[in-house]
Amino acid sequence: MINLRELLQDRTRTFWVLNIAGWGGYVIAAYLGALAYEKPDSVLSVISVTAASGFLLTIPLRYYYQWLWPRSPRQIALGALVVCYLLAIGWNWLDNELYWSWVKHGWRPEHWTGYFAGVMGSFYVLLCWSGLYFGIKYYQQLQRQTEQTLKATAAAHQAQLKMLRYQLNPHFLFNTLNAISTLILDRQNETANQAVTRLSDFLRYSLDNDPMKRVTLRKELEALDLYLEIEMVRFGDRLQVHREIEARALDGLVPSLILQPLIENAIKYAVTPREEGGTIRISAKCHGDTLLLTIADDGPGLENGAQQSAKSSGVGLKNTRERLKQLYGDSQAFTLAPNNPRGLVITINLPYESEHD
Repeated sequence: MINLRELLQDRTRTFWVLNIAGWGGYVIAAYLGALAYEKPDSVLSVISVTAASGFLLTIPLRYYYQWLWPRSPRQIALGALVVCYLLAIGWNWLDNELYWSWVKHGWRPEHWTGYFAGVMGSFYVLLCWSGLYFGIKYYQQLQRQTEQTLKATAAAHQAQLKMLRYQLNPHFLFNTLNAISTLILDRQNETANQAVTRLSDFLRYSLDNDPMKRVTLRKELEALDLYLEIEMVRFGDRLQVHREIEARALDGLVPSLILQPLIENAIKYAVTPREEGGTIRISAKCHGDTLLLTIADDGPGLENGAQQSAKSSGVGLKNTRERLKQLYGDSQAFTLAPNNPRGLVITINLPYESEHD
């Protein structure tokens, strides 16, 4: 047996089952009403054909409503009212014709307006059908969003655990503390103190940060600076970071700590293995309702660096891709491409949302 929850999850099956049941209920209710008014048995044929024609009308109506669904609520309401009334005129005319031919044996009204008598009743039937259709569709959408949120929560918690494992990685801490120790031995106490402060701030931000929270790109870049300043202590001039950030993009909302694993990936494969170091470019632009984020490096690119990082145990490209998919569904895009003349370009497309919206 299929329970209600399973039924509503399958949109096609939901439509056919409920549509058939609804029009079957219409036949029963209309026939009981006819019996109450002592109508002849021939009225059942009229009711059955009218219900069948109403059923057929709702099939193209469903596709029209699917086209109408992405529009604004005002456009949906107006579109539904207009199409229901137009369909009701034709449907009611057919009902009257059948009733006069099969029940009244060829009787016709004296005036042409009689052909459309009772059109409001047909309009209300189609309007009720439309209300049920949109109500069920909204419920299904709400269920999908709830499931996506639950999946995103699980994926984000997994990302947080991997982030913690990276942050507490002895190799990472060893390199950072070793760089700080070297600064102290060289009597660069002020720089060493700044490095310790940045390390403390970054660890505190990472531990206190809610992985499900979205922050402005401005705040995300401030958090990224904490990480980059630590890495610059290690690499010095070998690590070059350039930014091209549009002013409007700074107010866009992004998942918290979404850039850090991408920068970590670039440093690991474009800077660490090379004596001369490498360059990382971060850009953010707005194209209409889309926020475009780009991370580019001059490392080995897709030949081996990206493939290795996707298999790495830290928070990498695979985890970032999955997190974006769970949070935004098909509204996002995460792509990898070769950089020119060498390196890797990571591009993220997100719906632009501002905290002021």
